[in-house]
Amino acid sequence: MLELFNSIVTWFMKKRIQEVEHFMHHPHEVQQEVLRNLLERGRSTEWGRQWGYADLKTTRDFQARVPISTYEELKPYIDRMMRGEQNILWPSRIEWFAKSSGTTSSRSKFIPVSEEALEECHYKGGKDMIAIYVNNYPDTKVFTGKNLAIGGSHQANDQDSNGATKFGDVSAILMQNLPFWAQMMRSPSLEVALMSEWDKKLERMARETMEENITSLSGVPTWTLLLLERILEITGKQHMHEVWPNLELFTHGAVSFTPYEQLFKKLIPSSSMRYQEVYNASEGFFGIQDQKKSKEMLLMLDYGVYYEFIETGELESDNPRVLTLEQVELGKSYALIISTNAGLWRYNIGDTVKFTSLNPYRIIISGRTKHFINAFGEEVVIENAEQAIAEACRQTGAEIDNFTAAPRYFGEKSKASHEWIIEFVHPPQDQEQFNRVLDDTLRQINSDYDAKRFKDMALQAPIIHLAPKGTFYRWMQKRGKLGGQNKVPRLSNSREHVEDILELLKG
Repeated sequence: MLELFNSIVTWFMKKRIQEVEHFMHHPHEVQQEVLRNLLERGRSTEWGRQWGYADLKTTRDFQARVPISTYEELKPYIDRMMRGEQNILWPSRIEWFAKSSGTTSSRSKFIPVSEEALEECHYKGGKDMIAIYVNNYPDTKVFTGKNLAIGGSHQANDQDSNGATKFGDVSAILMQNLPFWAQMMRSPSLEVALMSEWDKKLERMARETMEENITSLSGVPTWTLLLLERILEITGKQHMHEVWPNLELFTHGAVSFTPYEQLFKKLIPSSSMRYQEVYNASEGFFGIQDQKKSKEMLLMLDYGVYYEFIETGELESDNPRVLTLEQVELGKSYALIISTNAGLWRYNIGDTVKFTSLNPYRIIISGRTKHFINAFGEEVVIENAEQAIAEACRQTGAEIDNFTAAPRYFGEKSKASHEWIIEFVHPPQDQEQFNRVLDDTLRQINSDYDAKRFKDMALQAPIIHLAPKGTFYRWMQKRGKLGGQNKVPRLSNSREHVEDILELLKG
């Protein structure tokens, strides 16, 4: 019976490939149709009336009339939507908001998720992810078992007096709204999947799923590793194929997979195990790895998302040149600007991408528009780090000269953390207090960092090295980077700078 079901579903999924091939061959026409539909739907909203959407006929009109938006600029509209007001940024009723890490002005961002965004973007992306996988591996048995999805939680919004709106991790929103047939194909139970306390949740997930026939995994590598390691502890097995012999696929996103790849291969030592990268976020589903041997992702063009791009070198310009898909070039780093079927209009998402192919359009994620650490889904940006440093200095009488920080990844005998190197003008009166305040402040101002630090499960307390006076000067001198235009990189998602400075300190 399961084999028959597997055959039916794989046949159904393959039919979608024809539509994918259509936008691959006609990308510009598809994107123009997306923009026309967005403007038509948005014209009666408060935002659409404010910017005269009824008069916009072309892409040039749209770009000339409607401003590029940051979260801070859209926040007043979103705050009203969270209080239950409707038809503000998008015409259909908005009941869900995806919560992600905050900005300089707030601990968390709340991204509106419309019914159209759920169906035409997020769920369509999930279906295409499978359709592309099935097309690449027609012999798959992935539908003979269940998908283990590791997601977050959601809650009612107390800002809305009517209790009609809710917010949570986008993964939890997707799970909550899945159709019944999709719920039957996933594990663990919805009650466990939506638990908010991660230690209890991982324990329940481990015990509930280790007896299931799990054929695929999806989630952020960080939490997935913790779950797999716990299952091996409970079962006493050597590797995951002893627990789930039919496991064949891990679909991952949110953070770079490179630092985790060898750990996964150790836990799942099988040549038949496959890995698929996706580019999904609170704001939408944007890319899917569509080739067997390449980690590049196909830019998905028919999800109700209209794409624009700004070269990263122009981001500080007063009037940056905004490019359409037709104008991008290979190898350049672009800030991603999106207009979506949830009412994010010309929104700077904060990610940067590079095009690796223009026919069809394929991308890799090249970074963020600001210095950041997002090795474990914590999304710590430079403003977070500077605010935490400032508070730690204030409470301990310290004064810093320079600092940099980077992730310290999972190892066979070590857990993950952030590693800081700080050079002080005046060191703190109490080093332990300084470390504690820095960590606590980051937890207070960044909800994603706080979630990863919960009971030291995904991230342990930061490791902080005190550097002697002149360390950063010597390091910049060594790199040939002295001068007013060169600055110490405050945060990095790789360990290159931290390792280089630690070597310098040893010498």
